[in-house]
Amino acid sequence: MAGFQSDTGVSRTAQAARRALTRFARDTSGTLVVFGMMLFVLMIMMGGIAVDLMRYESTRTALQNTLDRSTLAAATLSQNLPAESVVNDYFMKAGLIQYLSGVVVDEGLNFRTVTADADANTRPMFLQLLGINEFFAQGHSQAEQRLNNVEIMLSLDISGSMSGAKIAKLITAANSFVDTVLSSDPDQKISIGIVPYNAQVNLPPELMAEFNVVHPNNVTNVNCLELPASVFTTSGMSTTTPFSEMAYADTMSSDAKSTSYAATSTGAPNFNNAYCLKGTFNQILMPTKDPAKLHAKINGLTAAGYTSIMYGMRWGLELLDPSAQPIFTSLISGGYMASNLAGHPYDYTDVETLKVIVLMTDGEHTLHEQVKDNRKDGPSPMWKSTGDGFYSIQHTGTRPVAAGTNTYWVPHLCVSASCTAGTNTAEAWSASAYNSGAGATQLDWRDIWATFRNSYVAWQFYARALGTTSGTRTTAYNTAISSMEASYGSTVTEDSQLQLGCAQAKTNGVVVYTIGFEAPAIGLTQLKACATSQAHFFDATTLTIGTAFKAIANNISQLRLTQ
Repeated sequence: MAGFQSDTGVSRTAQAARRALTRFARDTSGTLVVFGMMLFVLMIMMGGIAVDLMRYESTRTALQNTLDRSTLAAATLSQNLPAESVVNDYFMKAGLIQYLSGVVVDEGLNFRTVTADADANTRPMFLQLLGINEFFAQGHSQAEQRLNNVEIMLSLDISGSMSGAKIAKLITAANSFVDTVLSSDPDQKISIGIVPYNAQVNLPPELMAEFNVVHPNNVTNVNCLELPASVFTTSGMSTTTPFSEMAYADTMSSDAKSTSYAATSTGAPNFNNAYCLKGTFNQILMPTKDPAKLHAKINGLTAAGYTSIMYGMRWGLELLDPSAQPIFTSLISGGYMASNLAGHPYDYTDVETLKVIVLMTDGEHTLHEQVKDNRKDGPSPMWKSTGDGFYSIQHTGTRPVAAGTNTYWVPHLCVSASCTAGTNTAEAWSASAYNSGAGATQLDWRDIWATFRNSYVAWQFYARALGTTSGTRTTAYNTAISSMEASYGSTVTEDSQLQLGCAQAKTNGVVVYTIGFEAPAIGLTQLKACATSQAHFFDATTLTIGTAFKAIANNISQLRLTQ
């Protein structure tokens, strides 16, 4: 029997197979499993791509950080190693040297630009599924050290101890400093001023005229202001506050103190001992961008006088302080400064401006005397004969018995044995000023200091007149000196005033370099404390003073990352 067939001729087996296939086609129970597998594969791919991106970013960050650090170090002008070697060294130590692709250096005497590039194939694993077989992390950096707007004040010690080889070395070093700083400044962004100082700072007359000066000495090219203690607690100086001018007087030279009359010629002042020395060699040179003016001032420096470092610092800071802008404007208007200094000194907050003081000394603070204000100008008690030129002085207070009612002492008339022995007879006393029959003129205190040293006046016109014994003459002499002059504080006071000025400078962002030129220990201590940091202090000798100035010149710039 061949098998059962239905009426339609289709076997039962075939019908069963067809029904099974129909049920399979209609069954959807496996669809979610397939979709879930597809999502799982997609999540793995996305996570892998994230890993590739993280590896890329980590490598890129490491490259960029190393590029920035290395180019900054290489661009520093004080860096003596080849710039490319510096960049290579940074990458070597970071383990990234294989990724450094190029270093370009552009430099001149007063600038250096370093450009570096790096790239690294992070060799993706999962991105290859998308057809990306290479994934480069790249970095680029450029650093530049170039002089920007720079205001520099050189405060240079020209006291007597700087004479000889020292002043010669200073002149050479300072000239080299100017050449180094200005020679690569075609846009004239840099200004330099010079404050020569010894016991005082001598101002040019046009600068002196900007201040409210009282008790003027009326001596050409002797323009020193006595600064009160309050000035050292501020960064700027008022142009309306009264400042007393230093008398042009010899308070240092001594007198023979003989009981006999000493000719007036023997009492002439030695103005080499004056604390404010006469001349233009020691006057401030206002900030300029002209190398010729700077060289002329430096080459004219002469060593003389004593040492007041705090004055050098204070005047250097004054000419960097924004409060001096009206002074600069006035001097520019008067033709004393170039018009390219308009707007100077720039504000302390000006991010495009670097302000610098270079303070140099070979010593330490020394005391100095100054004539008291009531003995600087105005009528004095002394008279001069218009005939023979002899002098007399009026004493209205206590006088020796021999004077009687007479109030005028005439030194040159004290010639008898008793008078020259110091017993003070009446022959040298008069009821009126000595006039030799031709009249007499009352002297201004300024006339006195132009004619006599202080000690001569104190002895011949006071001690010999008012004393009759060795003891009373000494007392009268000391009283006279005390009435005429006083010491300027103490060296401790001067040290404190220096540090106040240094603190004001640093608080306002002024970079303070200090140079001790074979200075004693006390001076070096003050300079170290004054400098912006220990790296800004130089302990120099005659062999290294030039190196110190050159190092400072190479560092006076602003380092900035430019790209």
